[in-house]
Amino acid sequence: MNRFTKPLAAALLLATLAGCAATSAGRRSADLDVLVAWMTGSFSSGAQAEADPDNYYDIRLEMAPIWPGRTDGAWLYVEQAAASSLDQPYRQRVYRVREVEPGLFASEVYELPDPDAAVGAWRDPARLAGLTPDDLIPREGCTVYLRRQSDGSFTGGTRDRECGSSLRGAAYATSEITLQGNRLESWDRGWDTAGVQVWGAEKGPYVFVKR
Repeated sequence: MNRFTKPLAAALLLATLAGCAATSAGRRSADLDVLVAWMTGSFSSGAQAEADPDNYYDIRLEMAPIWPGRTDGAWLYVEQAAASSLDQPYRQRVYRVREVEPGLFASEVYELPDPDAAVGAWRDPARLAGLTPDDLIPREGCTVYLRRQSDGSFTGGTRDRECGSSLRGAAYATSEITLQGNRLESWDRGWDTAGVQVWGAEKGPYVFVKR
């Protein structure tokens, strides 16, 4: 096993992704609808963990739409946990994705004011109906920008050193995302001020497959 903590490679996931944005009159573009459909659901890195247990864990990723009546983007509740402790997620977020220009999508990241109260809410998103965007805590600089590629995939990541991180001596974190169909690749890493990697997977991204 390498010196980097394996679960952290999945922790910022995409850091990582969410649904879609509203266009004029509250309509979504076709690409946004595809992005929402691909992102929604239950994902597992179990196959990757079985093939390479020294470098990857079986992580479960759940993404469920919330606040369907809003027209300022698609909002998803996101929960990640080790397969061995699904009732103890190590990361909970809310993501909002909007189309900032034709073909470019910004997935914004928010923390919850009371994560413990939201555990398992992906099974029943109505539990979060009492929350509003004003209740959330934005993760400034951690937005993931995605573009639709000629092969149909969405690819992108965070920008430069904008996403601050103090985990394990890091100064900033980066996230690289590729999404196509039922497959989501997320490579999340932390770097010190000299640009040396201090946490995250070394070999490549976590590969999540929709179940």
